[in-house]
Amino acid sequence: MPRARAKPVLLPAPLRQKLQQTARSPKTSQRDAQRARIALLADEGWSNEQIQRAVGCDIKTVRKWRNRIAAIADEAVLQDKPRTGRPPRVATAVHYELIKLACSRPDEHKVPFEQVWTLDQLAKALKLETKVELSRTEVRRVLQGASLRPHRVRLWLHSPDPDFRSKVEVICKLYLEPPAGATVLCVDEKTGMQALEHRFPMQPCCSRKAARREFEYQRHGTLTLIGAFNVKTGEVVSRCGPTRTAADLLAFMDEVAKRYPTGEVYIIWDNLNIHHGARWNEFNARHGGRFHFVYTPIHASWVNQIELWFSILSRRVLKHASFASAEELSLCVLGFVRHWNEHQARPFRWKFRGQWRATLPSYAA
Repeated sequence: MPRARAKPVLLPAPLRQKLQQTARSPKTSQRDAQRARIALLADEGWSNEQIQRAVGCDIKTVRKWRNRIAAIADEAVLQDKPRTGRPPRVATAVHYELIKLACSRPDEHKVPFEQVWTLDQLAKALKLETKVELSRTEVRRVLQGASLRPHRVRLWLHSPDPDFRSKVEVICKLYLEPPAGATVLCVDEKTGMQALEHRFPMQPCCSRKAARREFEYQRHGTLTLIGAFNVKTGEVVSRCGPTRTAADLLAFMDEVAKRYPTGEVYIIWDNLNIHHGARWNEFNARHGGRFHFVYTPIHASWVNQIELWFSILSRRVLKHASFASAEELSLCVLGFVRHWNEHQARPFRWKFRGQWRATLPSYAA
């Protein structure tokens, strides 16, 4: 019986070039490189037996991939077809019921003394709902497939201010398009800076071990930092003291007025009680009415840029330091302010324009 002739292969030039790159690339898997060589040799007119000897594989393998590339001249046909895999052990209805449970609160299903779902509690609740018992591993696998982590909780803060959007838009415009010749300052107080003295010095890291800090400490009081961040230059004006009273704030604002003796000054700060009152009308009258006070919305401290600078101060100066006294803490904080103003002062790149992008709600199931 005569042997069937091998199907001729005619590769388009772009596909031939891609297959040559695949065959030569050192990062290509051996399987893909072998299939690309079979297709290229078949395109050159080689027989199946010649390709078998050159590539070093079974004749059936050569015939299989030659026929595929001859039928459809596409690189995709050299990939394995999707396999059906093992039949699912968890029915689709049970799968979705587990996702539904994970997207609800535990108290809705009479789970006692649980505020967030655990794998064990989800398995028990699923058994009550569907009479199907799943292991912890299977529950975890289903949750991972749906990108659900019901044990994780993140804080969020809603602003009840009815004029939230309009206030934020005014502040963002001051950041991005300040009036000509005006100075925009973000003012706030960082209270409760603790002068903590650790019992032993911090130990540096070593191979496979993080740095270590002594747990025990001694308190030496607290301080309050009042700061003003210049949105244009990044310069910080500061005052450090034991209290945060209206008198402290007035004295600080007098220092600000001396630092910026001319031009309009816009003060962006929150709704603290000492930020309101007739005292500021009197203050403004003493300084020629140059000051304009702009208030952030309620529960929107993130709009105030000095909060960004306070976070830098916390990470670089306060978080891992040890202070033997409140005076040492004050010297360290004010020293950082001077260092910042002399070497690192820069404006923050503010991207928020006061408008939110509309997004559609997402549902797990």
